[in-house]
This record gives sequence, structure tokens and C-alpha cells, in this order.
Amino acid sequence: MARLTPFAGRSVLVHLQGWPSILPPLPDLVLAITPAGLFERIPAAHEPGAEFRAAAEGGEALRIELDASNPALLALGALTGDKPRVTVQGDAALAGEINWLMENLRWDIEDDLAALLGPAPAHQLARWSKAVAGALAALARGAASFQPGGRSGA
Repeated sequence: MARLTPFAGRSVLVHLQGWPSILPPLPDLVLAITPAGLFERIPAAHEPGAEFRAAAEGGEALRIELDASNPALLALGALTGDKPRVTVQGDAALAGEINWLMENLRWDIEDDLAALLGPAPAHQLARWSKAVAGALAALARGAASFQPGGRSGA
């Protein structure tokens, strides 16, 4: 993507903040921006965050923390298009471009399914999936009021 080519060689670290301790910990996702302006995942064989720390020392990295205190709600929000709470630290220009990408790019799952199943079944499956995701998101939001520390309905 041409928007990211000026940031080639920089890195982006995505961290899930507040991940429940009862669940297995997830590693941080470290992405490098290639000369073509694409993201390349840094292999897991590296120490988590090592590339980010090295780039951060030169002021060339961006750290994005997503609120993952409720993983189910986070996953359902991803399906329904709701955006999680995000904290960003680092290069403001790179953060602006990442924000533009998050606002304007959408995964067209229906198109990907059409390549596998055909257009009609993909369209129907996408419609059903959106309806189910919306219902589950509403259920998860309602269930949050019953959790300790959740919002009350009153």
C-alpha cells in the first residue's frame, strides 16, 4: 500500500492490554513495514518485542495497545465492526496512517467466501453471519452488566 511506503523499515507492535490472567497469555504481534508498504509479521522465533524495542530507541516504532479485558466482546466487535479502545504511543505520522487504514479498509469476507463457495451461498452466509454476530454482540454487551466491575443497567 502506497500510504505506508514512507515508513518502510519501521515497526508496529500490537499488544492486548488487560488480557484476563485466567486465559493463556498471548504474545505481542510485531509487524514490520516493507519497502512495498505492506505489513510483514516478524517471526515468533525472535524475542517478543525485541524489534520494537530496537526501533523505539531510534524513535521509529509505534505501539498499539488494544483493550482486551473482555476477549469475547473484543472478538464480537471485530465481527460487527465495533472498534475497541486503543492506546497509541510512538510516531504520530505513522499513527495517523494506521488510523486511516483502520477507518477505511474492510475485509470483504463475502468476496473471499465467493471464491470458495460461489456468489449466492457466500452472500447468504455473510448475511446470516452478520445477523448472528450482531445478536451475540448485543448479548455480550448485556452480559457485561452482570460481571463484577461491569456497567450496570440502571
